[in-house]
Amino acid sequence: MIGNGAWAGIGAVFVLAMCCGPASAQNKELSDKSVLTLMQYAWSLVPNKFTTPDGKVIEVDKSKPSEVVVPMDTAREAIKVARLSAYAQVCDLIEEQRANYQTFMKREEAKAKWSDQQLLFINQLHLFTVMTLTGKVKLVEKDGDKEVILNSDKPEKAPTCTDTERQKVEAQIKSYVTANAPPAAAAPAAPAAAATPVRPASQKK
Repeated sequence: MIGNGAWAGIGAVFVLAMCCGPASAQNKELSDKSVLTLMQYAWSLVPNKFTTPDGKVIEVDKSKPSEVVVPMDTAREAIKVARLSAYAQVCDLIEEQRANYQTFMKREEAKAKWSDQQLLFINQLHLFTVMTLTGKVKLVEKDGDKEVILNSDKPEKAPTCTDTERQKVEAQIKSYVTANAPPAAAAPAAPAAAATPVRPASQKK
């Protein structure tokens, strides 16, 4: 279980991130300890079985986290992208929030190095970070430890977004999406050429 001190550290960083504006917050890196703590909480929320929108069933062996949890550098990137997603949500930039998330996930899928279970973990880490930043989850005391639950109450200090911040978030997401656009599909080979199997850039169904 994760102690109160670790969560307090994360909370302090997130409060700083949300109150200082998107430009400065994006430059502030979380400590390794904070990243690990977020990873542990996200792992606790990964379901044993998950069905994708297209009907694919992903089963996760929760007794083997080492086979599912991704390296810290990838987790840190997921958290960084999630911070921008959270800003977009606060600023009511719904389409931009979706584009930010989808660009990140498609980029990770295109690497063809993650299993379905690992992609699910990356998704849960992004989701948990966004929900934490926007006050959608809270901690409750249980058996001397803190447990994450969905927060149905309105946050005491809901983050706000000024017009200037909204413009900055919009610009940052546009820049991120442009810089991380998936590679264009290869042109089909000429009929006379020998057929060569080409592995898709993305494994997304």
